[in-house]
Amino acid sequence: MRTRARILENLESLYRESYDRARGEGLTSRMAELDNAYMRDQLMLEILLDIRDLFSVAPSAKGGSALETLERLRRLGGR
Repeated sequence: MRTRARILENLESLYRESYDRARGEGLTSRMAELDNAYMRDQLMLEILLDIRDLFSVAPSAKGGSALETLERLRRLGGR
């Protein structure tokens, strides 16, 4: 499994290449679009990585799976 840092570095590298190309061509509106897209994608990716990390944790001491733990937490939250 790829590390969180490696995944986020790959995302940054991808956007950095496009951003540098747009800057070289003087496309300021494209640079702004890439900034916004990067922030959005970074946030979404961090959420997905948090979910991945949650499910990769070994079963709890009570013997339940990650899904069972989530269900217990959902019930505690009253939702």
